[in-house]
Amino acid sequence: MSVAVVAHCDWSMDHKKRWMAVATKRGEDWHLQSPELVGDTSSLFERLRRRAADPGALLIGFDFPIGLPAAYTRAIGLGSFREALTSFGSEIWSDWYNVADHRDHISLQRPFYPVRPGGTARAHLFDALRISDALSLLRICERATADRQAACLLFWTLGGNQVGKGAISGWREIIVPRLNEIGLWPFDGSLVDLADSNRVIVTETYPSDVYRQIGMPRSGWSKRRHTDRIRMGQSIVPWLAARPNLDTGLLQPIIDDGFGSDKTGEDRFDAVIGLLGMLDVVDGRRGEGIPAIDAVHKWEGWILGHHRDDVA
Repeated sequence: MSVAVVAHCDWSMDHKKRWMAVATKRGEDWHLQSPELVGDTSSLFERLRRRAADPGALLIGFDFPIGLPAAYTRAIGLGSFREALTSFGSEIWSDWYNVADHRDHISLQRPFYPVRPGGTARAHLFDALRISDALSLLRICERATADRQAACLLFWTLGGNQVGKGAISGWREIIVPRLNEIGLWPFDGSLVDLADSNRVIVTETYPSDVYRQIGMPRSGWSKRRHTDRIRMGQSIVPWLAARPNLDTGLLQPIIDDGFGSDKTGEDRFDAVIGLLGMLDVVDGRRGEGIPAIDAVHKWEGWILGHHRDDVA
């Protein structure tokens, strides 16, 4: 697989909380750099491509949803997720990115809701979109597993775990302006195929999946606590030691320090953890995970490296 740079961005609506971790390939080794702010998204891809020491693609991951639930897509009359991205924001889809401020304003063409709390309920989404329940508005990769709870609904934009506003900003800032320039995994093909034909590959990630892969416990700690991040670093060290092709000289002091004691330490933590999961897939230690389901490849997308036993 010809990938020269791998980057993972921990996304946020707050630009000061957008952190990324980057690894560059030199020969057979990956050189991991200290976490840094994402900065200007309009120049992000070009800045990262300039770091390549060897020829190859840029693989960049974001922890916001990239895809739409199949139950919703069956009702909107478009052909694919790529086609939808070219349509959203114009003509009959002009309000698609505008979060509905009242239940009466929710529609297939304006599915995000609500703007603010007070008299709101997820049932309003189900009724307006004619979807039976929450499970139908979750993509397969977002559903609960033995290791984690289900993700928040894409179209719900309220609460600390909501992902809708992140998807809106990520699609508009990162994906849509460069849609004709990027390979969008898995919609455009496998990682192996895209690495051979695209200079930039964009993929969805989920750092919480990687917690378990590294060996962090399911409960009893929080990434928001500095002392817990120091403690979880003890899980990262042996995991890295088993991967001698990862040069972590610049990264090790950050791990030992718990990614810093300030409030953005949790963002640096997730940026690095997500990068480690991506590198395992690129190096072939973990499969891409995507099932052979047409709706997943065409509409829903997938989380890189996510494996589950309940789908083929």
